[in-house]
Amino acid sequence: MTTEQARIDREFRKRPWTHPAFFNRPHWTRRHFFQVLGGGIGGAFLSRRYAKAAGITASGAVTKNTAQNVIFVLLAGAPSHTDTFDLKMVPNVTPTSFNPETINGVLWPTGLLPDLGNMLRDFAIVRSMQSHALVHSLAQTWTQIGRNPAAVLGNIAPNIGSVVAIEKESQRQPGQVFPIFLALNSPSGVGSGYFPAVYAPFDVQPSTGGIAYTTNPDGQSRFVGRLKLLHSLDDSLRINSPYGSAMDDYNDFYTAAAGATGSDGMMYNPTVNQAFRFTTADSARYGATSLGNACLVAVNVLKASQGTRFIQITSSDGWDMHQNIYAANELPAKGKILDTAIATMLSDLKSNGLFDSTLVVMVGEFGRTVGPLSAAKGRDHLVQQFAFFAGGGIQGGTIIGATDDTGGDTADYGWSQQRYVYPEDIEATIYSAVGIDWTTVRHDDPLGRGFEYVPTTGPVQFYPVHELWG
Repeated sequence: MTTEQARIDREFRKRPWTHPAFFNRPHWTRRHFFQVLGGGIGGAFLSRRYAKAAGITASGAVTKNTAQNVIFVLLAGAPSHTDTFDLKMVPNVTPTSFNPETINGVLWPTGLLPDLGNMLRDFAIVRSMQSHALVHSLAQTWTQIGRNPAAVLGNIAPNIGSVVAIEKESQRQPGQVFPIFLALNSPSGVGSGYFPAVYAPFDVQPSTGGIAYTTNPDGQSRFVGRLKLLHSLDDSLRINSPYGSAMDDYNDFYTAAAGATGSDGMMYNPTVNQAFRFTTADSARYGATSLGNACLVAVNVLKASQGTRFIQITSSDGWDMHQNIYAANELPAKGKILDTAIATMLSDLKSNGLFDSTLVVMVGEFGRTVGPLSAAKGRDHLVQQFAFFAGGGIQGGTIIGATDDTGGDTADYGWSQQRYVYPEDIEATIYSAVGIDWTTVRHDDPLGRGFEYVPTTGPVQFYPVHELWG
């Protein structure tokens, strides 16, 4: 051992939890570790630890249970529904380049979304959906947690993906090391709320280099030695810690990254590199965009079959088009990005045999004003919107609901509840698709009120849109 190595090991013994030698990057701080490994996977002991954490009640609702996985695409900024998935041609306003055609009875902007137009038989559209709010941050959070963020449990409500993660953890197979909940391009997405941090999203920005820091410059054997030293010094303190679950969360993150021995987690794992790394040629097929790369990684991760069940992808490509919506760098450019990425993802899910077992949901936080453009040649906020569904047993080519001639309001609800579809109904639909009883109530929330997977308070009772299955 060199003098420098001996010095590092002595310092490491003094403060192993935070010493940069463990992470091998001076800037890899405690905060960064939480951000990058926050959705990692604990060992089998996690299911034992949390199995009795909550008394759980449910009404025994019958679920569809047709999907194993979910890809949830959030179109942050809110796209114009009447220019895309609920096309309304406005004379002397809508560009002729949209080239509208009726395909399978659906008026479609083939000049804007040509690839998806060729796949209309593969997806369904809900056109009777409305948002509860017209503030971006509020509505985006509402979409991810399926409830009012300003309500009593709003601040501690977990992401829909975290609920899927806690429900599906017991189904993980030995050797699966990927996080159950993966978030791509979603650094500001909602986390695990009051759930243990192990159910938070594992947030990654996809790149051709894959995931950083999955190896140690000093070599695997030295890394494993340091990990063993860490456990020898800290395990007894962690088990008897007066700080509650915080130390357990730390341990879960280490276990997620390194496994129990330093060689059976996400580090030094060729499967990780294969799933999270991609070639420039593959990226080009998806459009060579951040959204396309995220869709590519989503397919690769599910193909790896390493335990991931919920993937959130955030498209922050500038959908908040208050000005010059038809300028070349606005809707036409953003439409091309979306069309190429989503259509290629659906095609690859089909070719890999994953389409029928994977529910794809795409939605913004609200819609946009209809008819003539504003004085700024854009479209402002409107509660009327759309939701997109594909795979997971969904009957493709289905249109749920219809809007009036302008697209400003719903004219036909198109489903059993005879009302607008809300974000809570989308949440219930996702749970039903993956076999989770949406009426479940967990009695472990810190306020003691009982956390309902889908809220039941208020004048509206929320339900899955089972008409999507035909």
